[in-house]
Amino acid sequence: MNEFKTCDQCSGFNGKSVAERLKKLDENAELIVGCQGLCAIGAKMPFVIVNGIIITADNEDELIERVKESMIK
Repeated sequence: MNEFKTCDQCSGFNGKSVAERLKKLDENAELIVGCQGLCAIGAKMPFVIVNGIIITADNEDELIERVKESMIK
């Protein structure tokens, strides 16, 4: 089972939008949305922690593609 963690408080991306897209990727995954203590990263770019690994990208679309590649299938 996949686990996704992201922040809805960081100013560098729309965490709520990312969370919605993550739900669509794997509706059975555990999704944790809230401060992840990665404020320096989240102020500059979107991120998701996928199964314990931090995934970053320049934009939300690229992030979702990278998350797809990192998921347990």
